Amino acid sequence: MPKLSPVSWRSFVFKLRTLGWAGPYQEGKHPYMIKKNLTLTIPNPHAGDIGVDLLLRILRQAGISRKEWLSE
Repeated sequence: MPKLSPVSWRSFVFKLRTLGWAGPYQEGKHPYMIKKNLTLTIPNPHAGDIGVDLLLRILRQAGISRKEWLSE
């Protein structure tokens, strides 16, 4: 299985949308996305990519497996 790699904020949000998440919405300091009854806080858009460590933490919170993330 291929390794996870850093991803840009735009492609991160696009990928979450393809997996059924709605948003991002902004209230407060960080944007968030919603899927059914789950709310996922995501990082603010910035110049750099989202690193592998942060990506893994977000995917774990969202209940998205590595295989599911890489298959889309």
